[in-house]
Amino acid sequence: MQLRLDALDAQLAKTLAPLYVVSSDEHLLAQQALDKIRATARAAGFVERDVLTVDRSFKWGALLAANQSQSLFGDKKIIDLRIPTGKPGKEGAQALQDYLQQLKNNPNPDNITLITLPKLDWASQKSVWVTRLQEAAIYLDIPLIERAQLSAWITRGLKDQGQSTAREAVEFIADRVEGNLLAAHQEIQKLGLLYPSGSLSVEQIQDAVLNVARYDVFKLSEAILQGDVARLVRMLAGLQGEGEALPLVLWALAEECRTLLKLKLGMQEGRPLAMLFKEQRIWGGRERLMEPALHRLSVTTLQTALQNTAQIDKLVKGLRVPKLSGDAWDAVLQVSLSLANGK
Repeated sequence: MQLRLDALDAQLAKTLAPLYVVSSDEHLLAQQALDKIRATARAAGFVERDVLTVDRSFKWGALLAANQSQSLFGDKKIIDLRIPTGKPGKEGAQALQDYLQQLKNNPNPDNITLITLPKLDWASQKSVWVTRLQEAAIYLDIPLIERAQLSAWITRGLKDQGQSTAREAVEFIADRVEGNLLAAHQEIQKLGLLYPSGSLSVEQIQDAVLNVARYDVFKLSEAILQGDVARLVRMLAGLQGEGEALPLVLWALAEECRTLLKLKLGMQEGRPLAMLFKEQRIWGGRERLMEPALHRLSVTTLQTALQNTAQIDKLVKGLRVPKLSGDAWDAVLQVSLSLANGK
């Protein structure tokens, strides 16, 4: 059964399942979920723990053996299976299915199994072994906390420690911890240590919260599509400060220009936008960001931006470009701003 993270507490309070699976790339939230499950299991007498980590030398027979073996002291046991790559391979996939069959045919009330996975790609999510896990286990697929959800997450974190603050202050925190949820958690905890319960002022927040944001080059397109100039400037400055490779940033920007231009030209031909999105493999949240941006941007703007990325590429490679005599990072910023502003 698939379960949302916010429903885990209620599930654990009701009953302890024999099998849990936690899949996520949001390491803080995954760790918190795992800690809750382990704490509940320990309180129920599952004090022994077998930790099995799947690496190149791992023998899958160890998983079946762990469930069959008895504790020397008669203690209940947590079987903690970790698959860091999310790729068990053909042998592992079959072993997991055999293990699920073993749990079904010969349930052992003295054991609880906990399987940890990273966020699985689309193909893995459709595989038989994952489908079987989703059917047999309490399965938590924990998504990343994106910028759009970060403010609400910070507000809940403050509330949990008896604090609150104005929306302006929450946005201030979010801007400085974006892309670094563990640091965000630490900053919230720091506010709990520095200040008593109650309402915190904007000044208190600004005095205490450090700039610990970590930016992903592939999130740059979100700021561009949303027309969020302040975030765009902040992200590019952050990527430059972190030493991100400029060719990678430029490649991502050029690819976004090409995609937008293909979509815009298709719209001019009168083709349905839904069909164009399907052709370009654009789905979900990205689709919702693309549509308003396409109405804002002209073909001329997109063609100019794409041409400019080609010129910046020459500048990055050390060639002279008369129209771009300045800094390559600044040139990338100017192209990005032209797309964000629709000019």
